[in-house]
Amino acid sequence: MGREVRMVPKDWEHPMEDGRYIPKFEGGGYKYALNEWNEENTKWSRGEFPSYADEKHKSMSYSEWAGDQPKSADYMPDWPDSEKTHFMMYEDTSEGTPISPAFETAEELARWLAETGASSFGSSTATYEQWLATIKRGLAFSCVVDASGVHSGVEALG
Repeated sequence: MGREVRMVPKDWEHPMEDGRYIPKFEGGGYKYALNEWNEENTKWSRGEFPSYADEKHKSMSYSEWAGDQPKSADYMPDWPDSEKTHFMMYEDTSEGTPISPAFETAEELARWLAETGASSFGSSTATYEQWLATIKRGLAFSCVVDASGVHSGVEALG
């Protein structure tokens, strides 16, 4: 994807290990991913396979085919909406790690991102207006390629 705004509690500190942020999928996704994995595992156990699974794959367990059951530790906490009061920008090319601290308003976050030269993609950055448009949209693709070249999604869509 690219850049994604996540709403977090005021005092949220993204977990770290050995001085690096631990990538986390979006919080509400855990319940969905677990439910989907369990449903597909049940189908697999009944012999209901995807049309593209060949005989070799059908002899595997569902975990061997699709990977292990999702773990809550791989996801952001699923806070109640009332606690998600602050804006935080994440890169979500992987599971997601923060590129900013949490801010009370979209405008404060956009200002911080622009003033610090935060990465919108690789070594690219973006203006306050481009960041603010991305925050209001909720996300931006990593990059956009057009006739004039390669641009960060934040720059191109902002």
